[in-house]
Amino acid sequence: MSAVDLSRHPGHLARRLQQAHYLLWNTMVSEETTSPQFAVLNALIAELGLDQRTVGERVGLDCSTIAEVISRLSRRGLLDKVRDPQDGRRSLLQLTEDGVRTHRRISLRAARMNQVFLGPLSAEEQAVFFDLLRRVSDAARGLRNPEEPLGVGTSGL
Repeated sequence: MSAVDLSRHPGHLARRLQQAHYLLWNTMVSEETTSPQFAVLNALIAELGLDQRTVGERVGLDCSTIAEVISRLSRRGLLDKVRDPQDGRRSLLQLTEDGVRTHRRISLRAARMNQVFLGPLSAEEQAVFFDLLRRVSDAARGLRNPEEPLGVGTSGL
């Protein structure tokens, strides 16, 4: 058996891309606020009156991950939970003043980091890159809850 060419495996390349992003994020943006935490702050800037489940859906985080991210942001004083005046059983999330300031600061740093991260690509290549990433990640959403489990209806493959 011969070695597999990992440069042709999207999962391997996605992991390497994520490693590069993590390194740049920690050195150029923030060691304290993670990229998923920033995504939550950003969702709450973009749309007021969201609950935890909806924020998780907007940023692509599962229930347990969004709960942990919200908990950490809350402990840091970046967001508050308030009762929904329309439904007292539901809590809405809102950024504190410190949360808004943190979002603003990180947004500027993230923009600079993205310039470095995407530096090897021309503007046209960046547009194609984003289009392809969105298409694959949108299609992958359906893989989380496939209507038919893998292997059903096949010969045990």
